[in-house]
Amino acid sequence: MPKGFWLNDIRAANPHARTQEVPCHFVPTFHSHIPEMMDPIDTTNSSTNALATRGPFLNPVYDHSCPDPFVLKYRGEYWAYGSNGLWDGRYFRVLHSRDLVHWRELTGTLVPIPGDSPEYWAPEVTYDKGRFYLYYSVGDEEHMQMRVAVADAPAGPFIDSGHRLTTEKFAIDGHVFTDDDGARYFFYAVDFLEHSHIGTGTVRDRMLDLFTLEGKPRPVTRAQFDWQVYDPQRAEKGGVRWHTVEGPFVLKRKGIYYQMFSGGNWKNVTYGVSYARTDDIETNDEWAQACDGDRVLPILRTRPDKEVIGPGHNSVVRGPDNMQLYCVYHRWNQVTRQRVLAIDPLEWAGDRLIVLGPSSTPQPAPLLPTFADSFDEARANGLGAGWSCDGGGWSVREGAAIQQSLESDAMARCITRATHFVCEVNLRALEFGENGAFGVALNADEKSTLRFTINPMRGDAAIARQNENSWTEQALALPRDFDPRVFHLVRVEVDGLRVRVRLDGVTSWRGALVTQATRVGLITHNAAAAFAGFALTVGWEDQFDVPEVQPADLRWHSDDSAAWRIRDQQLMYAGARAESLIRKGPSLQSYLFVVNARLDPRYLQSGEYGFYPALGDDDTGPLLRVQRAGDTWELVCRDSSGARKFSLPENFDPSIYQHWRFRKEDGRLTIQLEEEQLGEIAVSREPTRVGLYVHTARAAFDLVRVTAISDASR
Repeated sequence: MPKGFWLNDIRAANPHARTQEVPCHFVPTFHSHIPEMMDPIDTTNSSTNALATRGPFLNPVYDHSCPDPFVLKYRGEYWAYGSNGLWDGRYFRVLHSRDLVHWRELTGTLVPIPGDSPEYWAPEVTYDKGRFYLYYSVGDEEHMQMRVAVADAPAGPFIDSGHRLTTEKFAIDGHVFTDDDGARYFFYAVDFLEHSHIGTGTVRDRMLDLFTLEGKPRPVTRAQFDWQVYDPQRAEKGGVRWHTVEGPFVLKRKGIYYQMFSGGNWKNVTYGVSYARTDDIETNDEWAQACDGDRVLPILRTRPDKEVIGPGHNSVVRGPDNMQLYCVYHRWNQVTRQRVLAIDPLEWAGDRLIVLGPSSTPQPAPLLPTFADSFDEARANGLGAGWSCDGGGWSVREGAAIQQSLESDAMARCITRATHFVCEVNLRALEFGENGAFGVALNADEKSTLRFTINPMRGDAAIARQNENSWTEQALALPRDFDPRVFHLVRVEVDGLRVRVRLDGVTSWRGALVTQATRVGLITHNAAAAFAGFALTVGWEDQFDVPEVQPADLRWHSDDSAAWRIRDQQLMYAGARAESLIRKGPSLQSYLFVVNARLDPRYLQSGEYGFYPALGDDDTGPLLRVQRAGDTWELVCRDSSGARKFSLPENFDPSIYQHWRFRKEDGRLTIQLEEEQLGEIAVSREPTRVGLYVHTARAAFDLVRVTAISDASR
């Protein structure tokens, strides 16, 4: 153990539709050599113990019944639940996956409640303090209530808790949203019989605990538009014109809350998924809806031209790389007469939420981490290839890395080296002494530069950070009922010297390092602990939403640096030069470059913005510029071989945020505008970085993300 490793003072389903067993083709755990990655970083030979998804995928990813799908990510793996009927004496059959594409069927999960309740709808599962809570609708279709069941494992079996959450005659489609401060809210759908547009809409209520609502539901989204008509003369409701808004799912970005919902009738071409937003989750007002069905269409909708019918009732989950979000939804299979499971990337363009679908052609598979270890192969001594262990007694069993010694400091370092990355790991205490602690360390080579620890006896967490010649510690509060003996998720985002640490989805700390971190370690001090679902992805994301941070703090570099500023959660150019370039590394071999950009409306006649998606160290590489072409716009690529033009949609408006995607791989760069692929060009096979460009204009960028493409993802 290196001296000074630890400082001692730092502590609606089809109930009769039977699905066949579909195998999940897992790749066995393996431990090939993982090269250390220097700057420029080459991820092409990195290894992963996750399922090796290669090549494209095609929707549906599970072509059997899975209505109203909800996907839970737990310990790096995926569990899908749908409104299936009775299976082996239980409702809601469970699917399991490691990559969101290959799914394996498991048994039914919910033990039915006593009584005659034939309808079980829309399951959603929340993990908290070592247990799993399944929220579901049950009743006879006319009378429906929200209930919660509990299990000790994501696959169940779930046993009803005896708690009815709602009091309305008809309540369905429950969704639990946890805000940044840990407050929970329950969104669900009820009937509004005296509203201007009679039908089902969504409400929000605060959760007092996982079994109890405050009892003060407030309308969030009620029907407003014709596309939300379910039945113009619904006989079961007395022949009224009936509207439907249901299936709420809530996300938050840059202080804005987005509630996704499904509207209308799946048999109509107008059916689909839209969203509403607010900047105050406690508001008594309804949230502002984004789509009117006429000028602005739902973000997912029936597309006969793509043979996509009835996409709806979605959930959202992070992909295997822990960076890209995916919209998970059902759609209608006209041959099997079932609602089947589909996925597509979910993004924002400014405050506009978008889904890059519904897709019906081969799509790039979800990116895998640069390095991952599911610890699903027993290892008696040490953790195997990919790890360097110091101190303690390390082994692998029961899907976790175990450090079992209570008498010494211990660290297991992931030998993958990077300067910009996202890392997730689940961890829990097994035993601990008076000063026991366990957590995650960031290392500069062999020396720690930051440690995040959970301190069970003290009842807090802590950030210990190395300064110039000393260490400082900052205590972090934990929830009063925090249990260190169950698994908790730690997420660490390293963007150069900037670091953010999240515990169970809530930001615990963010700040800057003095020394660049290049490695991640799992650590214990006078404690035995278990670590599971480790994943590290090389890359970075800037949303420009951290107060008082400017481009140089995020390692953006420009010869015109004074003119590039972060303001209103945007990276903005407001200089006077005819041309300006700002760039950021590190250099990578293969990667996905995602960026949102818009042009100041005052410069629509003569201004341009653009991108250097593969910029060499000498600032050479293809430049892609968004240029006016008469009354329309085009993307012009200029490089050493000349110019090439790509047509943009007729309704393309550069004054609003547009979402661009560039995938550099094997000497080719594919170019995509939202879900439309524009084409590809040849680029260098050498490691490159990315840059943003402005010409005689002022422009803004509200998202830039670069994700390394590992060999396992190709």
